[in-house]
Amino acid sequence: MKRPNTALITGANTGIGLALSARLLGQGYRVIGTSRSGYIDALSHPQFFCLQLDVRDPASIEACRQSLAGMSTYIDLLINNAGVADDVFETVPERTSFENTFSTNVTGLVFFTEAVIGLVPPGGQVINISTDMSLLTEIAMNGPAYRMSKGAVNIYTKMLAQRLTEKKITVTAVHPGWVRTKLGGDQAPLLPEASAAGILDIIFAQKESGEFRNVATGKHFAL
Repeated sequence: MKRPNTALITGANTGIGLALSARLLGQGYRVIGTSRSGYIDALSHPQFFCLQLDVRDPASIEACRQSLAGMSTYIDLLINNAGVADDVFETVPERTSFENTFSTNVTGLVFFTEAVIGLVPPGGQVINISTDMSLLTEIAMNGPAYRMSKGAVNIYTKMLAQRLTEKKITVTAVHPGWVRTKLGGDQAPLLPEASAAGILDIIFAQKESGEFRNVATGKHFAL
């Protein structure tokens, strides 16, 4: 009997992460979602499992890795969705928000990925949620820490794609669109469910590793 595909989604308690979890369950995936609290009350399904994870905390990363190892499962799809945008409406870098943004969006993403990448089999995928705000052609004055942190995510995406070429693991940076979430705000035109549908279209399509893909426009290019 073929095992079900398994997806691991960080920051799955709200917004895009929650919408992705629900859609992947509908596609027959086994879904492991993470949250800082270790609880996700908004979703109940026999194939949905929640693990506690704070990517800012190395001990939390290690505990999550051990829990995953104890589940004896491969991670066919890793979606690094957890992120913050503390200064998105600011124009001057501020140390506290800068450090929190980078510890979550960059350091946490990188070292959580490194902790679990051994569970991703050949043919698996890593999706790093990024933003078009990180592209040099789209730079503006606002959100200095957010933009720079996601620029670093794009660089890591390219580097990891190169490392994993022989293992045939695809690594993609994805702009999910301007989404109506706590991060995106109430004025955003795209609902999380629509963004999740677009992200899944990217996941299920044939693609090159090391690309940046835009859910809102359909554009893509090599990083």
